[in-house]
Amino acid sequence: MKVGIVGAGMVGSAAGYALALQGTASRIVFVDRSEKLALAQAQDIAHAVPFASATQVDAGGYDALTGAGIVILAAGVSQKPGETRLELLGRNAVVFREVIGAVRAQAPEAILLVATNPVDIMTQISVALSGLPPERVIGSGTILDTARFRSLLGRHLGIAPRSVHAYVLGEHGDSEVLAWTSARVGSVPLMSFAAQIGAPITAEIRDRIDDGVRNAAYTIIDGKGATWYGIGAGLARIVAAIAADEQAVLSVSVMTPEIGAVKDVALSLPRIVGARGAAASLMPDLSPDEATALERSARLLKTTADAVAF
Repeated sequence: MKVGIVGAGMVGSAAGYALALQGTASRIVFVDRSEKLALAQAQDIAHAVPFASATQVDAGGYDALTGAGIVILAAGVSQKPGETRLELLGRNAVVFREVIGAVRAQAPEAILLVATNPVDIMTQISVALSGLPPERVIGSGTILDTARFRSLLGRHLGIAPRSVHAYVLGEHGDSEVLAWTSARVGSVPLMSFAAQIGAPITAEIRDRIDDGVRNAAYTIIDGKGATWYGIGAGLARIVAAIAADEQAVLSVSVMTPEIGAVKDVALSLPRIVGARGAAASLMPDLSPDEATALERSARLLKTTADAVAF
């Protein structure tokens, strides 16, 4: 499958690098307002390919996206230290007005994979601007937050994160909801598993993990200015699920008809992802507090998205 990446900055290039090493895409094309940057990233990644796969990596204009099955939208301005994802909205909405039209003109059948923050609202904007069915416009959403949650739980329990089945729901940002109630290790409820192996999850440990998930981005941004490796790998994982028609369950952001009393909002739930896009959504078992928090997150996103003129 041919994959286009619009935006050759750190997130776009990390996604391209992960895809190239995995060999998921037959061809990757970078498009950026800076042609020199797009070419440099493409050449640098292409020089790594002989060690891992046969992926062809190129750069070009929007016309080079013709025939792409997926286009990753990683264009936009970077998050500043101390800036919330929601504060990025006004600056990045302007960028997408131009990008979406150009992408759709060249690759009308492509699934759009949105990475630009604030990703949930940018996903909602992308649905409106593209005219595509909602299932074919997928935001990276909480796929990275979910990975952080599983990583921290795995570290506490002394097991591989891949054996942990737990999700972060709602906004990719400050109002996100860690779904503790539905978390499992293998087929065993999380709390039961933790007690059985002598590593109980106390209130203190739960608070520490919650803080580690919720504030990870701010810690990384404070240290190096932005995050890119984690989300790059997450984007590559979504592309792999689409390319292979895996029907994989991933926590991604898609327009959602209803969350409590909130209608038509883009946020993350576990979704079944395959060649048609996000074909179905799943609702984990939630405690009353978690359900309330998820509706609160949905309302925050909906209120903000509705305020944007695009």
